[in-house]
Amino acid sequence: MKITKIERYQLCLPLITPFQTSYGVLEAKPLDLLILEDELGNRGYGELVSFEQPDYIEETIGADRQLIEEQLVPRLFQSDLQKAGDVWSLFQTIQGNFMAKSALETAVWDLFAKREQRSLQSYFGSHKSTLPVGVSVGIHATTEELIAQVSSYLKQGYQRIKVKIKPGYDIVPLSAIRENFPDVTLMADANSAYTLADLELFKQLDQLNLAMIEQPFHQRDFVDHARLQQQLQTKICLDENIRTVEDVKTAYALGSCRSINLKIPRVGGITEALRIVDFCQTHQLLVWLGGMFESGIGRALNLQFASQTSFTFPGDISAANRYYAKDIIKEPAKMEKGRIAVPQGVGLGIEIDWRAIEEVCEQKQTFSFHYSIKQ
Repeated sequence: MKITKIERYQLCLPLITPFQTSYGVLEAKPLDLLILEDELGNRGYGELVSFEQPDYIEETIGADRQLIEEQLVPRLFQSDLQKAGDVWSLFQTIQGNFMAKSALETAVWDLFAKREQRSLQSYFGSHKSTLPVGVSVGIHATTEELIAQVSSYLKQGYQRIKVKIKPGYDIVPLSAIRENFPDVTLMADANSAYTLADLELFKQLDQLNLAMIEQPFHQRDFVDHARLQQQLQTKICLDENIRTVEDVKTAYALGSCRSINLKIPRVGGITEALRIVDFCQTHQLLVWLGGMFESGIGRALNLQFASQTSFTFPGDISAANRYYAKDIIKEPAKMEKGRIAVPQGVGLGIEIDWRAIEEVCEQKQTFSFHYSIKQ
């Protein structure tokens, strides 16, 4: 397969309500829609989901846009791809920049599926048609507001609650939720806001019957995560630490965690994500799928990927209206009775809403096959 044209739409989707974590407050999400076209006229969709600030991980959407244009796009144009997994090998000479790679790699997977007239889901050996899903809850001004929000989500049918925490906002909100909803599947996400000096706090959290505590420490810290896990009954889950299957192997060898939050963009795309799933399944590590405030395009990918039997824990794949008043696809993900349907049809199984794209598009660029790598 030859890539003959690539279109990039730089979008910005306003959130329905601001979302606060230990990093700060997110009010709108910048996203790039990447459309790859082959010599037969098939079109594959990918999504660049990096943040504007290098706080979640070191990548930013600005730097990723430059890398895509100067390094990744030329490599794609110069290659004859025999299978979707070839892109992983093609990009290996470029260090890091996993979200940039994923935006194009996932589009290639969609493109191959469309050439072969099959769904992405079929590549994963998946058969689930609906998935139970969880929801991530940001930091609230008061405990009363938090409880009201959690109550609303549970009434909507969400089957797992994840609460963002930070120093000074941890034991009180989590205890309040546990008191008000004693049977809810509850977990905490620290986004690297703590250190091992906070061990006593984590021992208190260990008494709340949490499903897991996600990313307590720094994103490159495997050793102290292992020391913490030794002290707790509650599972430690790693998120920002995990970029490759080698990171998962390191975490497993050290005992740094008992759970992995897998985000396809953070690990460079589908090929690496499948390697991670295989390792976790072989070594009895719980793996579940996280989200990156995706539009309907990335959400469709997440739903199809998470339909694998390996995923038994409800992921962060909320309904589209959890974050956005209007999506950029024609049939946004909706929740019914606590479950979301896996998109059916070829490729991602979605249709783009071009009118919605026009409303949120800030810039469009087209790249053609004459591009060359800048030295």
